[in-house]
Amino acid sequence: MAGFLNQYEIFYNKAKADLSAANVLYANLLAGNSDLDFEIICFHLQQCAEKMMKAVLSKNQIYYPRIHDLETIYNLLKENGIVLDIDLNLLIALNDYAVEGRYAVMNEELDSIKEIFTLVTDMVWEVGKIIR
Repeated sequence: MAGFLNQYEIFYNKAKADLSAANVLYANLLAGNSDLDFEIICFHLQQCAEKMMKAVLSKNQIYYPRIHDLETIYNLLKENGIVLDIDLNLLIALNDYAVEGRYAVMNEELDSIKEIFTLVTDMVWEVGKIIR
């Protein structure tokens, strides 16, 4: 029987699942699946980034408010001496997908989607090193 997971491990595992979902959905969208939309892919990327940063905060026992704003969460890490090597402007581009992307058609595609996939994938790797 497996032991209980710490909160930071739950965040980390859920974030990896969000990244996997985004990758699968994006591949299916590119393959022509018209039932998918761009917003749901970006939602999963935003969720991955959010959960990764919250995993680091949780691991370091740093209080964080129940928010989805990636810049605010990133700044909280920075204020506590934790620096993730990421492009903050690229990360912030995902903010609108936390809530609006789930409920509205945003009618825009991020020109930087491949860079955002790289950013979030790199975050998974970097956070994995921090929390282990």
